[in-house]
Amino acid sequence: MYNFKKFTKTSSRTEDRISVTSSYSFGFPRKFYKDNNIGKFKFVSLYYDKKNKAVGFQFTNDEEERHKFSIIKSKKNYGGGIVATSFFKTNDLNPRDYKGKYEWQKQKIENVGVVFINELKKKDQEGLAPEKS
Repeated sequence: MYNFKKFTKTSSRTEDRISVTSSYSFGFPRKFYKDNNIGKFKFVSLYYDKKNKAVGFQFTNDEEERHKFSIIKSKKNYGGGIVATSFFKTNDLNPRDYKGKYEWQKQKIENVGVVFINELKKKDQEGLAPEKS
């Protein structure tokens, strides 16, 4: 005897990576967003290590923090993201060169706090997921 249940998650997103888009944005897919309770935050502060091309994301609700990006939450519960045009331009990064999905690591950094870190790699370098058309 079988106890079948219809599979209904055909369009669900199960990415646990942070993405870089060609439109100067960072995306936080639903799984990453949900697993890390990003919905409870309003803002994210960015940190950048130029030598390692590493981006640090620190999620916060600190209204007084001057250097932050507002998290745009999906109306359809698909996660969220930020538009970070000034970050890309100030650091001379063309988002088209780094577009893709990145594995992240979580670290506690002294005098900063908990940060999610992505190491950016150009499309032709190893470690970057293949692009989807």
